[in-house]
Amino acid sequence: MLTEGTKAPKIKGVDFKDKTTVLYFYPKDDTPGCTANACDFRDNYAALTKDGFTIIGVSPQDEKSHNKFKAKYDLPFELIPHPPKHSTMRTEIGEKKIFGEKKI
Repeated sequence: MLTEGTKAPKIKGVDFKDKTTVLYFYPKDDTPGCTANACDFRDNYAALTKDGFTIIGVSPQDEKSHNKFKAKYDLPFELIPHPPKHSTMRTEIGEKKIFGEKKI
């Protein structure tokens, strides 16, 4: 987990060097909660960039989905895809039971 002031991880195609970046992760484009968060960043974008911040949203959807989401809500910041690695997800999530059956 990243904390404030931690150096951002390397993300292909994104240069964080010498930038104060708000890197936010969200589960899915165009869902109620994720849309509310994205629109809040959009509505405060001018003030944030004036103060020197760069905003970048990251979720598992592909670039096509991100472009549609950005256009629909006029999002002025970058959204980048970061598909989950299934083996990593299984390790992090662990074993769960759904209706009495084990699921991974």
